[in-house]
Amino acid sequence: MRKPTGNHHIRVVSVRFLLIAALVAAGLKLVQVQGFEAEALAAKAEQQRTTEIDIPATRGSIVDRKGVQLAFSVESRALAFQPRLVRKEIAKYNKDNPTAPISFDERTEEIARALRERLGDRVSEADLLEKLRRDKGYVPLVDNVEPAVAREIQEDFPEIIAEYRAVREYPGKSLASNVVGVANWRKDDPDVQKHNLHGLSGLESLLDNDLSGTPGRQVADTLEGSKSVVIPGTEREMQPATDGSDIELTIDADLQYYLQQALAAYVAKSQAKGGSAVVLDARTGEVYALANDKSFDPTDPKGFDTKEMGNPAVSTPYEPGSVNKVVTALCTIQEGVSEPDDVHQVPDSIRVADRTIGDAWDHGTLPFTTTGIFAKSSNVGTLMLAEGCGPDRFSTLLRDLGLGQKTGVGLPGESPGRVPPRGQWSGSTFGNLPIGQGLSMTVLQMAAMYQTVANDGVRVPPRIVSARIGPDGTRVAEPRPKGVRVVSAETARTVRDMFRAVVQDGEGLNDGTGKPAALTGYQVAGKTGTAQQIDPATGSYSNSKYWITFAGILPADDPRFVVGIMLDRPNYSGGPPEGRSAAPLFHDVASYLAQTYNVPLSKTASPVVPLIAE
Repeated sequence: MRKPTGNHHIRVVSVRFLLIAALVAAGLKLVQVQGFEAEALAAKAEQQRTTEIDIPATRGSIVDRKGVQLAFSVESRALAFQPRLVRKEIAKYNKDNPTAPISFDERTEEIARALRERLGDRVSEADLLEKLRRDKGYVPLVDNVEPAVAREIQEDFPEIIAEYRAVREYPGKSLASNVVGVANWRKDDPDVQKHNLHGLSGLESLLDNDLSGTPGRQVADTLEGSKSVVIPGTEREMQPATDGSDIELTIDADLQYYLQQALAAYVAKSQAKGGSAVVLDARTGEVYALANDKSFDPTDPKGFDTKEMGNPAVSTPYEPGSVNKVVTALCTIQEGVSEPDDVHQVPDSIRVADRTIGDAWDHGTLPFTTTGIFAKSSNVGTLMLAEGCGPDRFSTLLRDLGLGQKTGVGLPGESPGRVPPRGQWSGSTFGNLPIGQGLSMTVLQMAAMYQTVANDGVRVPPRIVSARIGPDGTRVAEPRPKGVRVVSAETARTVRDMFRAVVQDGEGLNDGTGKPAALTGYQVAGKTGTAQQIDPATGSYSNSKYWITFAGILPADDPRFVVGIMLDRPNYSGGPPEGRSAAPLFHDVASYLAQTYNVPLSKTASPVVPLIAE
């Protein structure tokens, strides 16, 4: 046998040394992995297969004063698919099971067919198939699937992802939609969790924080390569969700429905461009109904015109016309300028600064009573009384009645209207304001002004939110607005009695301008109004475009409700009778209120008083 050389011995030693070094290095690495880095690596592995998931909070409902739901949420599912991941899993399966391969095309065809059978006409099999076969990581398939149906689909097709959704329901459709608004997905905001509804308009938007609640958090294991597919049974709750509060409104859903329908029909009859109306509780200022002629259906799958989502009743001011003469009436009685039966020699025109202002009808000098000046809506007589009141006291009264200020009703987009600051009045300003031109207000402000008269001189700011009801059922009433004494109770009652003559049937010159507003068996006080609009082409008042208004109190002897109505640009000249007065609509609304709320009949009929002395 050949004796090993020195070189061979060196090679053997070297190989042994390398093997020992490799084993030592491997051992050290094992110690490092299992010892020093074990916790960090385990955490990293855990992060790769666990996902933090929101626990959705149930959005609170919006209900009327009787608990009728105007908006509420229901649970649903959104179905989705991961084409790339499913393709990859099928390819891996086929590699491991070459004798029983699965076809991706056949599987997606089977899924599309099954979804079409279970979801009906909501989906198209061809559209579904196109989505299922896209070369994308994630594809949404269909929204608003009932949880039970989604669960059945997942049992047959585990590849389908079913994500939690909340769907906002509006059972009344367009009922109070301008007030309630709409909540939906914020598709424009990628940071918003998909299961969270967010208010987009109305009270849904304004009170979004109260309604939405606070989502909880949980951790769950998800499939490799997908954070959307949760492994059942792996959910670990970290923080429970806190559901949103319910919002109780002062609105009566039945009255709201009636007012919306009646207003829309009257606007159509009068050939007006639009209109708004409101019903207030005469004592508390609570809004029983608030309507616009145009509303929207938040449940319409075709969508809706965003222009109809506003609320002109609180956001769009107008010049009120003669309904504003109640300010002069209050000042006249409060300051002792005149008594209801005093007689005034009233011509058919008057000069104020550089302007000549006339009455709506030609007449010679007539002996109007103070009551008659308002019942016949004489501009000249009103300005004569306003002159006795004086601009300073008149300006103070406008402020005390809340004009030029937001009412604080609790609705978004409210306008304060406009009253010229006293320091900016010119000589002719006081020829406009007492007859309702040169200032603006919303229909809500107009009704609130008459609420002061109905409530014996105390203005109670209107409100529309009655209470918040927590997820535990605790009801927290909204603080009642503090009343503001504007005039004495005696003054308010006197003016209320005077304005009964507006609706009286006294034959001939003793007829009031709002006779169609009268309601058999009840004393009614109110005021008609006609205000010229500015013609954009000339920049001056138009002789064909008007706002038509009416504000009324039912019953005048024991006030329960105040109604305000505004029509925008009806067919005033040569059109239907509805185009010249809103008094008939008040009559219909008052009749509905009297019957629905069992308003007691007045103990006595309103007396017919002389408007023009003999």
